[in-house]
Amino acid sequence: MNDRQPFHVFGIRHLSPAGAYHLRAFLAEKKPTAVLVEGPGDASEYISQLVARNVVPPVALLAYTDQLPVRTLLYPYAVYSPEYQAFLWSEQNGVHAEFIDLPSDISLSLYEMRREGLNGSSNNDPGNEDENDIDNDSVHNANNGEEEVLPAGGDIRSYARRQHDLYEQIAALAGESDYESYWERYFEHETGGETYREAIHHYSAQMREMTEQHEWELAPAEAAYNEIREAYMRRRINEVLDAGHDPDKVVVVTGAHHVSALRADLPSMSDAQLANLPRSATKITLMPYSYYKLSTQSGYGAGNHAPAYYELFWRCLQRNELNKLSSLYLTHVVTHMRKHGTYRSTASVIEGVRLAEALASLHNGRFPTWKDLRDAVMISLGNGELSTVAEALARTDIGTVIGSLPDGVSQTPVQDDLKRELKRLKLEKYKSVVATDLALDLRENHRVKSDNAAFLDLNRSVLLHRLELMGISFARKQRSRQDSATWAEQWVLQWTPEAEIQTVESTLKGETVELAAAFVLHEKLLECTSIVEASQIIRIACDCDLSSIMEEARMTLQRLAVDVGNFSEIATSAYELSVLIQYGSIRLIETGTLIPLLQQLFLRGALLLVDTALCSEEAAKNNISAINALHTIAQEHFEVVDDQLWRQKLEELSSRDDRNARMSGYAFAILLERNEVSENQCAQEVSRRLSPGIPADLGAGWFEGLALRNRYALLSRIFLWKQLDEYIHSLEHDQFQRSLVFLRRAFSTFEPREKASIAELMGDLWGSGALETGELLQQPLSEEEKEKIDELNDFDFGDL
Repeated sequence: MNDRQPFHVFGIRHLSPAGAYHLRAFLAEKKPTAVLVEGPGDASEYISQLVARNVVPPVALLAYTDQLPVRTLLYPYAVYSPEYQAFLWSEQNGVHAEFIDLPSDISLSLYEMRREGLNGSSNNDPGNEDENDIDNDSVHNANNGEEEVLPAGGDIRSYARRQHDLYEQIAALAGESDYESYWERYFEHETGGETYREAIHHYSAQMREMTEQHEWELAPAEAAYNEIREAYMRRRINEVLDAGHDPDKVVVVTGAHHVSALRADLPSMSDAQLANLPRSATKITLMPYSYYKLSTQSGYGAGNHAPAYYELFWRCLQRNELNKLSSLYLTHVVTHMRKHGTYRSTASVIEGVRLAEALASLHNGRFPTWKDLRDAVMISLGNGELSTVAEALARTDIGTVIGSLPDGVSQTPVQDDLKRELKRLKLEKYKSVVATDLALDLRENHRVKSDNAAFLDLNRSVLLHRLELMGISFARKQRSRQDSATWAEQWVLQWTPEAEIQTVESTLKGETVELAAAFVLHEKLLECTSIVEASQIIRIACDCDLSSIMEEARMTLQRLAVDVGNFSEIATSAYELSVLIQYGSIRLIETGTLIPLLQQLFLRGALLLVDTALCSEEAAKNNISAINALHTIAQEHFEVVDDQLWRQKLEELSSRDDRNARMSGYAFAILLERNEVSENQCAQEVSRRLSPGIPADLGAGWFEGLALRNRYALLSRIFLWKQLDEYIHSLEHDQFQRSLVFLRRAFSTFEPREKASIAELMGDLWGSGALETGELLQQPLSEEEKEKIDELNDFDFGDL
């Protein structure tokens, strides 16, 4: 039996402003020589950086494996986190402080062994606060496909449900609607330090006694993990005491769940037991965090619902003005509403404060809880409608705060490089949790003197493309009507803790953003097996200004292109190259080496055109897209590709009756658009294709292909519509219904104004008046007409 004098254990709820406030008071009273805090034992050297000058919480410790696949553990801290305030007090008073929980290399290995058991669990319940029992959502696992090895037996989901039900029962017995309100009213609002500490200890001991048996029955892996942690923490405490610290001058800060287990009379972990624990090599860094991520709305289970509210709570505690929290909260809400155009009077704010206090008095509470305040806001400022105040509440409860770290504070090399790049390119202001649009003009700015300023947006684009390639979710490119390789780009920038984690993970790929991006693209190139992939890699390399990878990809494409015979792949790959060649000068990239490849692919595509058209209707869709891509190349690069050969192949396809009718019609539409077909030739071809002797599906299918291109060219040729009208009149009933399948599909792509023009045109042909016919044809369908359409939908088309 250990007869050592007991040390002080202060139980906390993580992210608790009252816990932080009373802990600081307790430390000031006891004046310890050592402050020991639950947290990764190999991260103690980062404590001084965590509380360094100009560090702005929320921030987090991030532990990650130094080999792929990267696995990470997060330990986030807000300014009102008891752990953070313990470190701050220790720094201010020159007191030794350290973490005493399992080192991250052991924690990550044990986590892998218990991860399957954690799936589906919830760690929101403060009575079992294991913040650094990182919950499933706050552990980021990068593509880990390894098989899990877990102790047999147990059901963590059943255990979690049982715990949740217990907490809800406690809240109900206290007359509260939920456990958060219960905790805040009975613990956060407690202003007596000793009373608070004793209540936490008593409560946690009772809860542990009630849940411990179920934990071993239903979640043995989780129970064993907690026992291992507690044995290790007792070991570290004893080591500190053996180093000469007076037990009465040692304060241990831990999650309330562990308080009753951190006693001097319980055995600590032995050297042999420690040596037998699994380990995975890890590294640790600090990273900015955000209030949004701390909120449970983002999925972080160990957080709280309203981090910005609890910071306001913390500020009021510091000033001993908790009685002013209600008025400050409603003032924040109404200020935001007024800024965004919704006016509410000061009288409404006063009434809201009175209502919140009245709600608190119904529960014999000294102060309103967060839920009381939200209810008061909805009634007094929202007139009973949550939607009216939802945005203002979100800003007041969660906020947009994101932490920051000054230069010199622990960062991985790629984090440092990204920080320098953001500063160099004047993108630091976009490092916010609020999504912001950024429009880039990649052309040279001739109004400025320096090269850096002249090509600022181009260099920004390169960085953003590199981050996108690396999987860092800071930047998201928006699609626009213009081609993505032109001078204009639209981006949405939003910084999140996930982006910081992704940046840290990229450290294993390279020490700078450029090297890491090149590594990712090189890996893609090694796995490349098609010319489409190779051409896309060339384009990505161009966007990311990675010329060496671009050349490697060009050689790969050239090698793969030797045996390729897929028309669609050839067209897609050629189009990628054509875009680069056309706009490469904007990105200051030499694209001359791509021209021979473009010529080779275009030639092969042109030669395959007619044979490719011997295909099904389903395949025709992709083939028509491919035709469009090759025709675009012929138009944009007529000086380097064989446009004469392309025209000849289009003529051959348009005249063939043994090829897909829709593709033949599309080829004819291109010739019509190029003015390669005279009016007489057009009339003959339309007459030949739309004649009674041609099966309805072939005739109407040909017209569908024709209608896919230049609508103006179609609408301006009256004879074409006259021929179509005569063709439809010549069809028998069954053939007419059969042709409608294709014609309806063709006309469904027409815009309303185009349909109106056709209706008026047909009115002239029928002699019934253009305007009258147009109005008649565009009226809503009658019930009888709808029934006819339904009959058509049910029509048996036999072999179609």
